[in-house]
Amino acid sequence: MSVAEKKYAGKAYNSALEKIEAALEARRGALVLAKMEARLAEEALDVTLPGRGRGRGGLHPISRTWRRIEEIFGSIGFEVADGPEIETDWYNFTALNNPENHPARSMQDTFYVDLNDAEGKPLLLRTHTSPMQVRYAKMWVERFRHAEKVPAIKVIAPGRTYRVDSDATHSPMFHQVEGLWIDEDVSFADLKGVYTDFLRRFFESDALEVRFRPSYFPFTEPSAEIDLQFGAGPLKGRWLELSGAGQVHPQVVRNFGLDPERYIGFAFGSGLERLTMLRYGIDDLRLFFDGDLRFLSQFS
Repeated sequence: MSVAEKKYAGKAYNSALEKIEAALEARRGALVLAKMEARLAEEALDVTLPGRGRGRGGLHPISRTWRRIEEIFGSIGFEVADGPEIETDWYNFTALNNPENHPARSMQDTFYVDLNDAEGKPLLLRTHTSPMQVRYAKMWVERFRHAEKVPAIKVIAPGRTYRVDSDATHSPMFHQVEGLWIDEDVSFADLKGVYTDFLRRFFESDALEVRFRPSYFPFTEPSAEIDLQFGAGPLKGRWLELSGAGQVHPQVVRNFGLDPERYIGFAFGSGLERLTMLRYGIDDLRLFFDGDLRFLSQFS
């Protein structure tokens, strides 16, 4: 080709190349679009349906009771104490006037740990939260050891406890709340007033009858079982045991580091599971620990 012909042919070839590249690009775009439309058709979403949001959890019924008890007693000046679940023999038994080989210990057989305390006695999983009464009281007395008078000790100790027991109304692990009020003039009448008011506020009903039935506990004297009678509902007329209580034994007061001739008060211990079962109408304690969402979702 001559120079003039080459210029003409080159221009034609470049024009054809541009058209071919444009056609190829258009075809690529069409294929990509077709592929996307096919995928969208396969994975179509009906946006008119409600979304599958995550369900909201809720407090366990035992936790609800725990919080409610803390709120009620906190409103009348009680502190909340917490402490170790693995206890020494002294705090769990001896300090509570429950000496070694005492027959009352067999009622609280428990789980022992393969470790010993300073006296060589095996540690154990606490059988009640009463050891916290001793720990808190000793800490309180030490804090005010130089004061002319030790201020009133008002404390509750909720927490997990352990005993070798398992059936529809007992569990090897369960929860208790212990209460303690020590001062120079705290009487059994104060115990009756405080606990009766607590029950009426907890169950949100004045249609309750409370009785104090004589009983025995090593760490209180005199001692009583506290029973509750419902005046309405499916439990109307039935007496149900809720708590053990009494005036703190003089020897236990001494173990606090106080003079029992000057300081006196009361203590009580209640099961959180029992209170929860009565409040919500639950008839089997094992439901609390099965982890069944059908049961737990009722409290969400």
